[in-house]
Amino acid sequence: MHNARTAGVVCALLVAAAALTGCQKSPSSGAGSEDGRLGGEPSPTRPSGYGAVFLALDECSSRGRETFTEVSCTSEKAAARVVARHDGSVPDGPSCPERTDFVLHISENSPALDEDGDGAVPQGYACMRNLEAPHPGDPGGGGGPRTIVGDCVYSAGRGEVRETSCDGKGEEAPEYRVTKAVPSRPKCPSSTALYVDLGGTTPVGCAKRV
Repeated sequence: MHNARTAGVVCALLVAAAALTGCQKSPSSGAGSEDGRLGGEPSPTRPSGYGAVFLALDECSSRGRETFTEVSCTSEKAAARVVARHDGSVPDGPSCPERTDFVLHISENSPALDEDGDGAVPQGYACMRNLEAPHPGDPGGGGGPRTIVGDCVYSAGRGEVRETSCDGKGEEAPEYRVTKAVPSRPKCPSSTALYVDLGGTTPVGCAKRV
């Protein structure tokens, strides 16, 4: 059997012929990238609001190369919608919902009152869902800040396992697929080859080789 962990990150501990450990940062997105895919984290978002609360639940953002700006969801510039919004930092706060495509980290901002009436914006994060495909947070999509049932992972060497598309169209071929989420390891099928820590009320992911 293998053992893997994910706790807001995609981590792994494989115990078989060789013991391997590893961890992949989350949210899953390219460093400074815009699409929330695997590889790093988006740059912190500069507060620049459209509504009364910056990037509140169900509000939308545009997509820039380095910053994300809140816009009306009816705007042609709208690219993603907020599906959950939390103050503080990701490690200390609630997990994003399943099928979140990427996470925006919001930098703290405390400007003096100006002609726009902008007030303080606390540090926080917004869980985002693209308005149009692709959706890396969907099961098997190869990205997103959480590992969920239907996702696939591969061994990245030195004990790391990382998420990849189940359709084989990603840069790396899938090696395991999470087929079930259960309360504890004994609840996994006997065919389970990898345990993945999913968090939540059913924290153990049972993964099979593909």
